[in-house]
Amino acid sequence: MLNETHDPALRSWVASANSAGTDFPIQNLPFASFRRQGSDEAFRGGVAIGDQILDLAAVARTGMFSGDAGQAVQAGAQPRLNDLMAQGAPVWSALRLALSRALREGAAEQAALKDCLVPQAQAEYGVPARIGDYTDFYTSVHHATNIGRLFRPDNPLLPNYKWVPIGYHGRASSIGVSGQRFRRPVGQTMPPGATQPSFGPCKRLDIELELGIFVGTGNEPGDPVSMAQAEDHVFGICLLNDWSARDIQAWEYQPLGPFLSKNFATTISPWIVTLEALAPYRVAFERPADDPQPLPYLDSEANRRQGAFDIQLQVGLQTHRMREAGQGDASICRTSYRHAYWTVAQMVTHHTVNGCNLQPGDLFGSGTLSGPTLDQAGALIELTAGGKNPLQLPGGESRTFLEDGDSVVLRGWCEKPGAARIGFGECRGTVLPARA
Repeated sequence: MLNETHDPALRSWVASANSAGTDFPIQNLPFASFRRQGSDEAFRGGVAIGDQILDLAAVARTGMFSGDAGQAVQAGAQPRLNDLMAQGAPVWSALRLALSRALREGAAEQAALKDCLVPQAQAEYGVPARIGDYTDFYTSVHHATNIGRLFRPDNPLLPNYKWVPIGYHGRASSIGVSGQRFRRPVGQTMPPGATQPSFGPCKRLDIELELGIFVGTGNEPGDPVSMAQAEDHVFGICLLNDWSARDIQAWEYQPLGPFLSKNFATTISPWIVTLEALAPYRVAFERPADDPQPLPYLDSEANRRQGAFDIQLQVGLQTHRMREAGQGDASICRTSYRHAYWTVAQMVTHHTVNGCNLQPGDLFGSGTLSGPTLDQAGALIELTAGGKNPLQLPGGESRTFLEDGDSVVLRGWCEKPGAARIGFGECRGTVLPARA
């Protein structure tokens, strides 16, 4: 799966793309929807390169790309990326190769493309696609076990978990891009010892460290996607925080699952990193030998050999007091996507096995991505043992669950010897007081 675009020795004529530690070297080239801050410009697709954005609408006007790459640029120049997502893997790959060659040091295209750059510091972002459907999965066995242990100490993991990728359909309208600010949700809760529920603001507001998987090409109704085909239907991956009102959820979720506890806000990062960019960071999909192995329709040699991704993930928490004092966020969690129990391909295949049709721009959530140790837990309910062990923060503050004014920032990146480091940027959201 590696090709010339992954060469770690490549350098760009955009100097900031060559800086150590950048999320957006020339080996990455992720996509977003953007416009200049404070302008009435139309949103359009862009590609991150260093601290700049290559404006695909401006590139389209130059007419410098032809064939599949030219077709992809025209599709990417639209306000949302759905048309580009619908083009398919060969077209995405052709665009990546053309952009890589045009952005390299010494490229003849530099003179024309330098006028197509917009500084990221001057940009605002939109949700990158029209999301027709959102499905949230539950792919971390460590998260499922930790949560189960809080409520079922003697039987934490339900018997279906190791056989079937668990998921539920969420609400797409309240998905926002990094920088999202939302009011604390309200709803019914059942206080301990009470005989009837009360109504009011959530008292146990939580985070969920997830990845978002954007669907590219769809499938026809009734036409399942096999494991061999599954990743051809995936455009790329972003960061995702699926905020959760734990006290509302505990009262409402039986028998049909989360409702008001989940539908008030979900925050995603603006940048979508393609599966092709992630190729150097593929790792084997592994199961403990004594666990059930996937049923045949969820299994393939390619998935076993390289179906997982070693994406490093971090959660930072910044309180209102920290922000007022000029302090950055404090790290409260660090883990890796390689610990997930189900892969991207398995999610796509299971979602479609009964004939469900996916469409370009549909979004999957991976579910909370907790690692094998408690300091790798991707939710406060796990990190604090259900609120019993508060997190200690700089300046003497502590948290069991989120308070008004708190900001949470997710970060993701990949790095290893012999490959260029690539990143996902940030996924940031802030809690506002509940509406009176």
